[in-house]
Amino acid sequence: MCLSIPSQIKHIDEEMNLATVDTMGVERQASLDLIDRDVVVGDYVLIHIGFAMNKIDEEDALESLKVYREIIEKMEERERLEFLEEERLEALQAQQA
Repeated sequence: MCLSIPSQIKHIDEEMNLATVDTMGVERQASLDLIDRDVVVGDYVLIHIGFAMNKIDEEDALESLKVYREIIEKMEERERLEFLEEERLEALQAQQA
């Protein structure tokens, strides 16, 4: 399965047909060769293997980004809890030794 995170266009190099996009704070380049709609700076696109494939509505993009951030927060919280549990178990083992 492939997940595509909405990416906002920050710059367009018309000569090379490339866009510089921001994907949750990470900038990279994506080819505009396969997109079927005109795009401008500020638009949101979905990227697959380095190609902008679809332009998406800003409202939908922002909602998707909100959900991705919530997923990341939950993953980070789970990792913190797992780390604390491991530390607790190690402390118990040390006391028993």
